[in-house]
Amino acid sequence: MAGNDIEQLISMLSRLPGLGPRSARRAALSLLRQPEARMLPLARIMESAARTVRTCSRCGNLDNHDPCSICTDSHRDQGLICVVETVGDLWALERSGIHRGVYQVLGGTLSALAGLGPDDLNVASLLDRVGEGNVREVILALGATVEGATTAHWLQERLAPSGVVVTRVGHGVPMGGALDVLDDGTLAAALTARRSM
Repeated sequence: MAGNDIEQLISMLSRLPGLGPRSARRAALSLLRQPEARMLPLARIMESAARTVRTCSRCGNLDNHDPCSICTDSHRDQGLICVVETVGDLWALERSGIHRGVYQVLGGTLSALAGLGPDDLNVASLLDRVGEGNVREVILALGATVEGATTAHWLQERLAPSGVVVTRVGHGVPMGGALDVLDDGTLAAALTARRSM
């Protein structure tokens, strides 16, 4: 059977989302067949990313800079904030190319079962940004789940006193669907068809 280092590599790979033990073994074998071309470059970039990638203090995105490149992009509409659950959702919307504003990554949704309450979400910086008075609209681009709907309703109540327009993504996001697995066209349709809450 495999040596200790190989077993540890397979074990670490199998902890990644979407990789079970069999997929992890195939990935490890692929890396080990060409260590100079695949494994060592991967190890270097992983080490570099671990040292340099940080969470944006303004929106919650991951980037090499704080604030992130999206928050500091002068071509972005700073008055239009799209609220998403995860960085993966932000990346999915960026792939669609439809949103030219900025983002707010909550880091989850309200969930009594998972033990996530309002204090566990990245909401304070969103309320601060809206409180600055330059935000025209907040788009709630949360998954069409019970938790997503609960979080959207809770955020709408918190944002109501500010007078900012609050919209929610519309058609295209199926009930129970997650944003990071939808195709670009569906995401674009959902963002374009947003509606007031």
